[in-house]
Amino acid sequence: MTPKENLDKYGYKLPNVSSPGGSYVSVNIRESIAYIAIQFPIHNEKYLYQGRLGDALNTDDGYKAMELCALNVLAQIDKKVGFEKIVGLNHIDAYFQSGENWDDSPQVVNGASDLFVKVLEKKGEHSRAIFGVEKLPRNFSVGLTASFTIEKE
Repeated sequence: MTPKENLDKYGYKLPNVSSPGGSYVSVNIRESIAYIAIQFPIHNEKYLYQGRLGDALNTDDGYKAMELCALNVLAQIDKKVGFEKIVGLNHIDAYFQSGENWDDSPQVVNGASDLFVKVLEKKGEHSRAIFGVEKLPRNFSVGLTASFTIEKE
């Protein structure tokens, strides 16, 4: 199935593509690699899932927040590159802010990893790194970057 068919199959809808919040581009292509700038849990310009995991938000909220970040990554790649040009997802870097005693980051990041495999199938398999940070912009609970190999022009 195509990524768009898989999005429909699983009941996902791509959000509108958000604009960069600074002096950078949201998708940077070098040779056959597309780098996606950090995406946050924003749905059509509405900021969601703000606060610290383990305090204001629980692990399930974090999973949904990371899933939304992944949908934003896919929206960027679809608009700026096109799903048909994806060779595969290479790597994701996941960022989170949490309370002092919360330690479920792998389960939260599965929100992105699971979505990528559902939508992109084999092309969605990837490596990943997870970083706990003191603060994310706009008090978002999570953020996600990604790199894809794409077909050369």
